[in-house]
Amino acid sequence: MIQRPRILVAEDDEDIRQDLITLLETQGLEAVGARNGAEALALLEKAPFSVVLLDLMMPVMDGWAFRQAQRSRPELAAVPVVILSGAADARQAAAALGVAHCLVKPVGFDALMAVIASFLPPP
Repeated sequence: MIQRPRILVAEDDEDIRQDLITLLETQGLEAVGARNGAEALALLEKAPFSVVLLDLMMPVMDGWAFRQAQRSRPELAAVPVVILSGAADARQAAAALGVAHCLVKPVGFDALMAVIASFLPPP
């Protein structure tokens, strides 16, 4: 059985997180949500993901701390991370964190799906 690509959505705003999950699932992807970086890291440790969509400003463990922890673990470091943030310095943060891509909120559907598709195997 072929598994659907899995996307981890780390976003503390429940409405945004749920909207992203619904959007991704309508595109045939499996999406799992995390309310903060600590939850995202725990999920990433338990199961493989194709891409992580990461908000920077979250409680408990923010995006910077998540990325530092992810990069320190060789088995997790290779999972591509796409920052989704409304922070004014999101692009500079993305460069400093060495992520695969950065999208500034609000993000359009086509732009989001194009970035995600760039990390997935061809159908």
